[in-house]
Amino acid sequence: MERIFEYQITAAEEGRKIGDFLREKGYSRHLLRRLKETEDGLLRNAQPTFTTVALKAGDRIRVRLLEKAEGSEAIMPAPLPFEIVYEDEDLLVVNKPADMPIHPSFQNHGNTLADALTWHYQQHGEDFVYRCINRLDRDTTGLLIVAKHLLSASILSDMVGKREIHREYLAIVKGIPPENGTISAPISRKKGSAILREVNFETGEPAVTHFARLEIRNGLSLVSLKLETGRTHQIRVHMGYIGCPLIGDYLYYPECSRISRQALHSHRLSFLHPITGKALSFTAPLPEDMKKAFWS
Repeated sequence: MERIFEYQITAAEEGRKIGDFLREKGYSRHLLRRLKETEDGLLRNAQPTFTTVALKAGDRIRVRLLEKAEGSEAIMPAPLPFEIVYEDEDLLVVNKPADMPIHPSFQNHGNTLADALTWHYQQHGEDFVYRCINRLDRDTTGLLIVAKHLLSASILSDMVGKREIHREYLAIVKGIPPENGTISAPISRKKGSAILREVNFETGEPAVTHFARLEIRNGLSLVSLKLETGRTHQIRVHMGYIGCPLIGDYLYYPECSRISRQALHSHRLSFLHPITGKALSFTAPLPEDMKKAFWS
């Protein structure tokens, strides 16, 4: 993968060091070190330069990102189903199906999104390094972002930390929650478990979830949820905390008569493009198993 970026220096930017200028563009210190090791990685007016050099008005800075995919024992390329909703030189947005972890792990090889995307790009003869930006549980479906190079990964990761990537989920829950509301309840790991989380006002970390009830049917509710924080299992724990657990959730509410997984879907993603600044917004419709669980 090769990606070239060029910057024309203005009078207002004169006198600043190249490194400071690039860091404001989103280049991490790690990425700047990588440029030093790349042939023609950093040029000023077509000549090799250093990040400590002061800029002059009219300078042209050229950055060459060059990265080759390296084999990983953890990734086992496999032709698995998934949908690419959007793709350009810098990122892609994927609609992930259920029963697909996003990363390889001790018990998951050859069945992950990393495996599927690596296989996909191998078929097209393209180098690809997997960098997933927002995490989804194995059985949560829907939209997530994958960065295609180190610069977009650096900027998008920073946007996640600053809550600049806006996510909306759809869930099917037992019972009828209020028409709308906000759950502010700290979440911590449940004592004695490596997996389970719980609301704990003594040891938990702050967690805030906004919800709106969209429809009621057969004692179930279809709910829209937006997160201010991104704690592990946040939606599942918070909805259970108010007495409206997600149906099909084998960890927190294992009632699977209507659906065999937690009924949770990443429905909408909105954010500014990390390179162009253009506003992007994507939606993914409810998957068929959630439609059947709610409306049948």
